[in-house]
Amino acid sequence: MQWTVQETPPAQAVTKGEKTRGELYRHMVRHKWLYLFLIPGFLYLLIFKYIPMFGIVIAFQDFSLVRGIGGSEWVGLENFAYLLHAPDFYKVLRNSLVLSFYQIVFEFPAPIVLAVMLNEVRHIVFKRVSQTILYLPHFISWVVLASIVMNFLSPSTGIVNEILKSFGHEPIPFLLKPEFFRTIIVTAEVWKGVGWGTIIYLAAMTSIDPTLYESAKMDGANRFQQIRHITLPGIASTIIVLLVLQVGHILDNGFEQIFLLYNPLTYDVGDVFETYTYRIGLIDGRLSFASTVGLFKALVGFVLILGANRLARLFGKQVW
Repeated sequence: MQWTVQETPPAQAVTKGEKTRGELYRHMVRHKWLYLFLIPGFLYLLIFKYIPMFGIVIAFQDFSLVRGIGGSEWVGLENFAYLLHAPDFYKVLRNSLVLSFYQIVFEFPAPIVLAVMLNEVRHIVFKRVSQTILYLPHFISWVVLASIVMNFLSPSTGIVNEILKSFGHEPIPFLLKPEFFRTIIVTAEVWKGVGWGTIIYLAAMTSIDPTLYESAKMDGANRFQQIRHITLPGIASTIIVLLVLQVGHILDNGFEQIFLLYNPLTYDVGDVFETYTYRIGLIDGRLSFASTVGLFKALVGFVLILGANRLARLFGKQVW
């Protein structure tokens, strides 16, 4: 009796793409709740960030609300040429750059310094209470915070002018003085955001190996030497990332705080691209020109963030 051996057909090879898709599917099923929590953020970015990008074409049109995007006349780069020759453009550009410079010099290092100080506090109760108090201004809207600033600086009832009166000084209308406006804006932004910024740096400090501090103490290093040689190098990558992002938004000075605190007397030092766009776009109805200003800001920010990342690579801190 002859026995025949039947060869089994070889198993069908699984392609790399199918394997990757299978792993991705299993990963999504295993972490379905995490992906579910991503949906609100994804919808926010899609609706308010990506879909409005189609409106960029308005910058190249003589846009009319009646004719719409499809029926408006195309003018090419005419709006950009007008922007570069507009009498207010360079004043607004100067104000935006000066305010951004102040923000980088004073506002950016503030949470780093505060995080280092809180990290050195050994009294747990005092540390937690301090963190809570410092975080609170972040959750106050600019409308409320602007009202607080106005009340503090009021020439008649403000606490700052009351202190000046007690020393025999005349009241100063701070919000009407152009020389004080930028200082007020930057100080208010530091007060509002410094506590929230410390969260990122304190989280970064938790990844530093505690044995490094113990070794430094055994070698006789004091607190300042530990901060200089362990803490700051340990969060250097986080600092570089946030600095690159800050440089990318160098022309974004914020709308609410400036709009709520500035007035015609401080236009020369306080008018930035956000308020400029608001006036020419919504008040004057020149939507095409307002879109041109926004696109110009985006292009400048894109170039700056590429340049900042290039510098980060040269210093050995690759961000991307």
